[in-house]
Amino acid sequence: MNKEELKGKMHNLKGRAKEAVGSLTGNKKMQAEGSAERILGAGVQKVGQAEEKLAGGLEDEGDLGREEEEEAASRSPSPTTEDPYPVTKH
Repeated sequence: MNKEELKGKMHNLKGRAKEAVGSLTGNKKMQAEGSAERILGAGVQKVGQAEEKLAGGLEDEGDLGREEEEEAASRSPSPTTEDPYPVTKH
């Protein structure tokens, strides 16, 4: 977990707390602020996760994405020109 993910979690928790207090007190403004902060936290967390993925991908040797793509292509059936619904006589 990196700093961005941690910041995101903190915003999320702070937002949830504001939402709860706003809901309990009937303060719609505080409730809306909490919701906005929670959404911000989710976004910041996603940025942190993306950074982690990129950093991990740069450290790996080779291109795993290409290998997985080639493996999937070898497993999938190749397109044919045969009629998938042949007409049979009874």
